[in-house]
Amino acid sequence: MSCKLSVNVNAIAYLRNRRNLPWPSLEGLGRIALQAGAAGLTIHPRPDERHVRHADVPVLRDLIRKEFSTREYNIEGYPDERFLKLVEANKPDQVTLVPDDPAQGTSDHGWDVARHQSLLKDVITRLHAGKMRVSLFVDADPKLAEQAKAAGADRIEIYTGPYGGAFDATVRAREFDKIIVTGKVAEFAGLGLNAGHDLTRENLPALVAALPNLAEVSIGHAIIADALTFGMAETVRLFREAIGDA
Repeated sequence: MSCKLSVNVNAIAYLRNRRNLPWPSLEGLGRIALQAGAAGLTIHPRPDERHVRHADVPVLRDLIRKEFSTREYNIEGYPDERFLKLVEANKPDQVTLVPDDPAQGTSDHGWDVARHQSLLKDVITRLHAGKMRVSLFVDADPKLAEQAKAAGADRIEIYTGPYGGAFDATVRAREFDKIIVTGKVAEFAGLGLNAGHDLTRENLPALVAALPNLAEVSIGHAIIADALTFGMAETVRLFREAIGDA
């Protein structure tokens, strides 16, 4: 299996929303990323619409469906009723359920799957009825992979922030090992595997090499940061090279 790159455009929307202007354009930069070979786009619309707005959701859906029909649309979010109606109206290929509090600046932990199993089972059943693949955002803990499978998820996305944000080599190695064990348990359980948060061109290759079953990495902050230097198209090419999808 070849790992694929989904470009998260939240940071682009954050920059746009600093002014009451239509640029930088999510649609325009999303198109450049897809033309450069990105396998899809990811968004995480939050209740306060501080970056991706609900009005952006159908625009990016149409971009993918009309111009890049083989690529995937991934919408992340906490499964309250407003979010569920949003995804049901736009029918992304994948819905990634995250346990974020609305006030959080960014995702910083995964689900306590056992504690929220009833909620997650009901939501996953509802999303499956709409023909959407469901991924659960979880910490690097092998028991969570098994619990996600029991809840009905199709995939897990391992929260890689503690690995990506580790500057001490010992800590980084420990967090890396936790990701690998969790990824292998996911494969054994019959779950698809995604990963995301603080992944860079430097720390991706080792992860991809150790997890041949890693299907997708969703990356936003590092891509947008690198795009300031290299441009969006070249940055997508460099990240695809880092995951062996060049």
